[in-house]
Amino acid sequence: MIIKRRKSREIKVGNVKIGGGAPISIQSMTKTDTRDVIKTVHQIKELEKAGCQIVRVAVKDMDAAKAISGIKSRIDIPLVADIHFDYKLALLAIQSGADKIRINPGNMTRHQEVEAVVHAAKSYRIPIRIGLNSGSVIKHAGKSVADAMVSSALSYIKLFEKLKFDDIIISLKASSVPETVEAYRRIAKKCSYSLHLGITAAGLPDDGRIKSAVGIGALLFDGIGDTIRVSLTADPVVEVLAAKQILEAAGIASFGLQIISCPTCGRCQVDLVKIGEELKEKLGYQRTSHQSQLMTGNWRIGAPIKIALMGCEVNGPGEAKDVDIGLAAGKNSGMLFKKGKPIRKIAEKDFVKVLLEEINKI
Repeated sequence: MIIKRRKSREIKVGNVKIGGGAPISIQSMTKTDTRDVIKTVHQIKELEKAGCQIVRVAVKDMDAAKAISGIKSRIDIPLVADIHFDYKLALLAIQSGADKIRINPGNMTRHQEVEAVVHAAKSYRIPIRIGLNSGSVIKHAGKSVADAMVSSALSYIKLFEKLKFDDIIISLKASSVPETVEAYRRIAKKCSYSLHLGITAAGLPDDGRIKSAVGIGALLFDGIGDTIRVSLTADPVVEVLAAKQILEAAGIASFGLQIISCPTCGRCQVDLVKIGEELKEKLGYQRTSHQSQLMTGNWRIGAPIKIALMGCEVNGPGEAKDVDIGLAAGKNSGMLFKKGKPIRKIAEKDFVKVLLEEINKI
């Protein structure tokens, strides 16, 4: 399956390309006090290991803006400054070496101040994200949240273009999935700028992952989106892993090993949950950046290395015939299969051991 991708203008955030057919990049945001350079750098390093490609930091005062130079010199991925209310923070963050600025039209409304930020970004040759969210946008009578966000974004775009600045990324995030999807679909038809996808304030990990997967996934299958961030009330590493899972589930990227398993039923005669957890633990089931294989151009749904754990012969090779290695469990034993073909029978106590041996062979 090939998804026709929306054509968007390519920009660069540090050394990462966004739009123009470039791979979908994964972003996150630190949860530390930006003024604490050591803690912030430590968290960014953890995000780098998890596969984060662009990281954003909150800039709430001048000390935080100044800290950007110290942070940037110690990390290897592009650094984005998140600015609200005070345009002077944006100016200092740019001077301190930020690779991109995010400003919010909902709380930065004076044209002279916005123009000053645009001129600075133009001078330092860095892009700006016009980052809308439903909580700060002004909703006019008769307009939906999506309408209000799109109108606000287009107004900012018009100002930027008047200043001959087009290194623009746009985001229109609501906590409501339908409003978010509607807003992105509308803006996608009205401009060719790169789009940063996400659901704002998505919630705690379980709820937030579901909302993000539904919203971001719907847009990705529309061919919309150039970079994503999953916003969770959690360790930011969890955000990166969730983003990887969304891209992998959509078939857009492969991040190494993928385990599929049946939901089990009354036919299952083994503890498949325990077996799966043991296998994951033995594999050190981490989705790290060096494993990433991102697709370019049109998004091709490809096949990562897949392992199947099936609870019985019904779900066995038949439903998992395309996997590299699979196990169809029975009572006290199971059938090892590859690409749908039975290989040999193995004892239940050897399930994990044999699967690991076969994985190592690959």
